[in-house]
Amino acid sequence: MFNFGKKQKGGPVQAVQSPVHRRRKLTYQAANLQGIGSRDRQEDSFTIINAFDVTEIMEKGLLFAVCDGMGGMKNGKLASETAVASLRNAFASMDRNQDMAGWLKESIYLAAGEVEKNLDGDGGSTIAAGIVYDEKLYYASVGDSFLYLKRGSGLYRLNREHNLRNQMYLESIRLGTMNPQEGREASEAAALTQFLGMKGFDDVDCSVRPLPLKEGDVLLACSDGVGGVMDEDEIKNSLSLMSVQAMCGQIEQKIAAHAKTNQDNYTALIVKCLY
Repeated sequence: MFNFGKKQKGGPVQAVQSPVHRRRKLTYQAANLQGIGSRDRQEDSFTIINAFDVTEIMEKGLLFAVCDGMGGMKNGKLASETAVASLRNAFASMDRNQDMAGWLKESIYLAAGEVEKNLDGDGGSTIAAGIVYDEKLYYASVGDSFLYLKRGSGLYRLNREHNLRNQMYLESIRLGTMNPQEGREASEAAALTQFLGMKGFDDVDCSVRPLPLKEGDVLLACSDGVGGVMDEDEIKNSLSLMSVQAMCGQIEQKIAAHAKTNQDNYTALIVKCLY
C-alpha cells in the first residue's frame, strides 16, 4: 500500500510505503494423557497429526481423534486401532480444497466400514475427532466419547452421545411428548445405539459449519473414562490452567481422586489455541 505525498518544488512526487499490518496467525499447543484404570488392558487408541509443526498445520491442518474400544466385545483394542489407522490414512490423502466437514463425516463412515469388515461384528469403538484448519474446527463423533470447548469462563459440550437415553428423548421430541424422564429412567440408558463396527451403522454426529477458533480456546477430546468420571466444573477448572501439560496432570489427579472401583481406561487429547 502506498501513500502519495505532496509534490516537492522542482522534484517528483515522493511515494512512501506504509507498513502492512498482518493479523497474527493462531498457533497450537497439544498434549495427551492415557491410563489403564482398573481394567486388565488398554483398549483406547488416539492420534494427533501435525501438532508440533506450524507450517504443516497451516498447509495441511491438525487432526486429532480419540477412539474407545468397547470392552464388552472380543476385539475392542483392535477396533479402536483400526479406526485410528483408517482415519490417519484418509487424512494423508485428503484434498484440502473440499468441504472439510463432509470429508470428516465420510472418513468416519469409512473407518466404521473398516472395523466391521475386519472384525465382522466382534469389535466396536467410539470416536471423537476433529480437524483444525485455517483457524477453524471441524468435528465429528460416534458413541459416548466427549468433545469439549473451553472458551473464556465457559465450557461447552460440542457433541451428543449415541445412547438409549438420548435416542428415547429424541423420539419423544418427534412424538411431541417432550419428556426426557423415560430415557433417564431406562435400565439400559447408557447403552450405545451407534458405534463403529456395528451392522447397520448410520449416524455420525458432526458439525455442519466450521467453528472459528479464538486465542485462548482449549479443545478436549476424551473417552468416557474421563468425561464420564469428572464433572464439568472439574473439567473447566483443569482446562483453565496455563499449560496443556498442567491440564493433563490435573485431569490425571482428578481421576485418581475419584478412585472409582471400576475405573475405565481413560484417554484425553488437549489442544490450546494461542498467538
